[in-house]
Amino acid sequence: MLRAWRATVNSWNGLAFAIRSEQAIREELAALILSVPLAWLIGTTVARRIEMVAVILLLLVVELLNTAIEKLADRLTTDHDPQIGRVKDMGSAAVGVTLIIAGAVWLLALAECLGWV
Repeated sequence: MLRAWRATVNSWNGLAFAIRSEQAIREELAALILSVPLAWLIGTTVARRIEMVAVILLLLVVELLNTAIEKLADRLTTDHDPQIGRVKDMGSAAVGVTLIIAGAVWLLALAECLGWV
C-alpha cells in the first residue's frame, strides 16, 4: 500500500511540474477538458466517445514522455549536441504522429456525426 501511495505522489508531482513548466502540456489538458463534452455531442456511440477522449489522453501521455526526454537531455548538457538534437526531434515526431492519429479519430467521428460515412 505504501508503495502505491508513493507512486501516486510521484506521478502527481511529475504532472504538476509538467503543467507548470510546459505550455504544450497545458494546451493538451485544455483539449482534454474540452474533449469530454465535445465527444458527447459528436460521438455517435459510447465506444466512439471513449475513443475520442482516449486519443487525447494518448496525446497527453506522448507529450509527457517527450517533455521528460527534453528535460533530461537539457540536464545532460546545454551545449549543442547533434545526437541529443536527433533524440529530441524523435520525441517531437512522436507527438506529431500522435496529433495526426488524434486528428484522424476526431475527423472520422465528425464525418459519422454528419452522415458522411
